[in-house]
Amino acid sequence: MTQTISLLGSTGSIGTQTLEVCRHLGIKVAALTCGRRLDTLERQIREFKPGLVSVASAEDARELQSRLSGDFPRLEILHGREGNLAAATLPGVTTVVAAMVGVAGLEPVLAAVQAGKTIALANKETLVAGGALVMPLLETTGARLYPVDSEHSAIWQCLAGAPEGSLTRIFLTASGGPFRGKTRADLATVTVEQALRHPTWAMGGKITIDSATLMNKGLEVIEAAWLFDCPVDQIEVVVHPQSIIHSMVEFKDGSVLAQMGFPDMKLPIQLALT
Repeated sequence: MTQTISLLGSTGSIGTQTLEVCRHLGIKVAALTCGRRLDTLERQIREFKPGLVSVASAEDARELQSRLSGDFPRLEILHGREGNLAAATLPGVTTVVAAMVGVAGLEPVLAAVQAGKTIALANKETLVAGGALVMPLLETTGARLYPVDSEHSAIWQCLAGAPEGSLTRIFLTASGGPFRGKTRADLATVTVEQALRHPTWAMGGKITIDSATLMNKGLEVIEAAWLFDCPVDQIEVVVHPQSIIHSMVEFKDGSVLAQMGFPDMKLPIQLALT
């Protein structure tokens, strides 16, 4: 079956890299959603020609309509919650890429799971806030969820084929961010600009700041606990500045498997889509 996706959060870092993967693999894009980056969205629409798009507000929807109605008279332009849910449940879509920022991504993911879609999850807040809702629903609907976060994608790969109950520990790697090695006194004078200069990953603004404070790693621990049904006290964070080892797992026999690769988000995106 031909792969067809809905991309929730198409103009952010994960969204734009997802479209690079779609371009490379020839994956059809049926729906795009974004916040307020209309210029970027317009370029994406002109290239990928989705049938449905959604933006944040009615005003933005009218603006987009005025730009595109001549060239794309059949394009359905929605906005807000209604638009996100429509994109997440669009008939004919095989995979929903959840790349929205923040807890706003939870409801569309729940709707997509309820509709039996495959989820490529880049929005970690979905499981942090709603893991108790999402994971049982996956079991009852038969929908599938694949992690896009590099660390969780690595764990997923390491566990492929592992016997049930054989996992004893998860090691989540962390680069340490731009302030690794700084003293408490140093941190009192750092700037936003410094925090946005991540040493190894090219990411969006929110996750880059969360990485600088290590808040992101805390969210990833919670996400891993839900994804792999692993108690939090069996998940350890290891600082690895080079970001080549993306995560490791330890089994009951004492063996450890690690997944390694260049720090490029297109790799876990491609894996989740294929």
